[in-house]
Amino acid sequence: MPHITAIYPGTFDPITHGHTDIVRRAARLFDRVVIAVAANPDKGPAFPLETRVALAEEAVKGIEGVEVRGFDVLLARFVHAQGANVILRGLRAVSDFEHEFQLAAMNRQLAPEVETLFLTPAEEYSFVSSSLVREIARLGGDVSKFVSPGVARILAEQNGLGH
Repeated sequence: MPHITAIYPGTFDPITHGHTDIVRRAARLFDRVVIAVAANPDKGPAFPLETRVALAEEAVKGIEGVEVRGFDVLLARFVHAQGANVILRGLRAVSDFEHEFQLAAMNRQLAPEVETLFLTPAEEYSFVSSSLVREIARLGGDVSKFVSPGVARILAEQNGLGH
């Protein structure tokens, strides 16, 4: 049986429990799961790449077969460099599907031997997004139900709330 590596790409700005739920389930399906944290400067991330990588590493610590890597190249190149067979994408709602479908079709053109697989987070995380978490934290709300303790601490510090 072939060794199957899945790449789970995203900005992870910051990583949420919805993301880690998908990672936990993917770790049961694949031999190796690489969380690929995109530099993505065009999106103007709230956190630098190094911080997002460190927060992701902390959030998935102890999940066997999972690695975190930052990247700043075309996803298809990164997938090839990692020897991956699958691109894993999360879908929270039907509204995500059109954009994700377009990305999957483009990745199929760029890397036809790589399959894209969609997973949905558990229902309790289906409404959680990184942008909502950042907004709640910015306004002084408690985000501890949605993110790891390290992420909650960094968000509190970033918003001058301490923790």
